[in-house]
Amino acid sequence: MNRAKSTRFQADGSGSAAPAARPWKAPAVERKLACSLEELYHGTEKKMNISRNVMQPNGRTVPENEVLTVEVKPGWKRGTKITFPNKGNDRLAADIVIVIDEKPHDVYKRDGNDLVVHHKISLVDALTGTRIDLKTLDGRDLVIEMTDVVKPSYELVIQSEGMPVAREPRKKGNLVIKFDVKFPSRLAPEQRAAIRRILGG
Repeated sequence: MNRAKSTRFQADGSGSAAPAARPWKAPAVERKLACSLEELYHGTEKKMNISRNVMQPNGRTVPENEVLTVEVKPGWKRGTKITFPNKGNDRLAADIVIVIDEKPHDVYKRDGNDLVVHHKISLVDALTGTRIDLKTLDGRDLVIEMTDVVKPSYELVIQSEGMPVAREPRKKGNLVIKFDVKFPSRLAPEQRAAIRRILGG
């Protein structure tokens, strides 16, 4: 005896069972987290307050405040993202994505894993040598004795004095010193003559 099979047809008449619709989840929400260059050098723990509306089973939303803890790792860069799942709004709460931002520094500018310093220098110092004193991001006093003649576009590269490499924090980028030579706006005749005698021009 054959048993009749029962099939529930959908509105499209396909005769196949449609999967149950999944509850809609809101798109991820991005929040910026500003960090100093020192914090990105050493790594740090940062707190971020978030406010969100949490949907209850009865359909009502209730405001909720929460503090997220972000473990910033040494060497992280602007644009690094950390995802906190289901910390946004609605019943299936959106993910919150924390995006690292970098505050400007008074001395250093970051270029990947390298640190760049623009150093102004007089023409006399460019020709005869000078000393550069820098405070590193980890608090050390870095003294650089310049004996080379500084030519236009000259750059001094100091190995392993840059930022930690995020995935290999024992490695560091370089420190790059770029020079801005300040030329005098005018010279007296005797000064020009003296320079010609010295330089042999």
